[in-house]
Amino acid sequence: MSKTYETERLIIKFVDLDDAEFLLKLVNTEKWLKNIGDRNIHNIEDAENYVREKNLPQIERLGFGNAVVILKENNTKIGTVGLYDREGIDGVDIGFAFLEEYEGKGYAYESAKKVMDIGINDFGIKKVSAITLPENFSSIKLIEKLGLSFKEVVRIPNDDADLNLYELNL
Repeated sequence: MSKTYETERLIIKFVDLDDAEFLLKLVNTEKWLKNIGDRNIHNIEDAENYVREKNLPQIERLGFGNAVVILKENNTKIGTVGLYDREGIDGVDIGFAFLEEYEGKGYAYESAKKVMDIGINDFGIKKVSAITLPENFSSIKLIEKLGLSFKEVVRIPNDDADLNLYELNL
């Protein structure tokens, strides 16, 4: 579970309890709350529970899941990227979120492409999906750059938002 991956500029490692403070900051940013939703994580204990209950079980079960993206140059945590086994989604859902000051620099593409390649080559994933709000144009641009195509508007269980579903069959 402590496996890490690298790209030219980034280190990608699966989340663990040591990432709780960073996740607390990330999930309470304006863009996360607007585009992903409130996860009711308001203190370190909430963040640790989120890692323990939501992230670690999937990583233990499937070998992949939510990962923290870290800049090689200064070891700064800048975002998350991962492949998720999400209820209501056919295939593995790719997701990403970055602190605003690290957007627009290619980090999301670089890390998401690496995670997709790992999923395909190391875990034999045959279908990658992505969901996003129809108005989240920056996510849509990245999803399409990763090679996914719009399929339909969907709703996932326990969520009343209409979401664009994108897919890539391998």
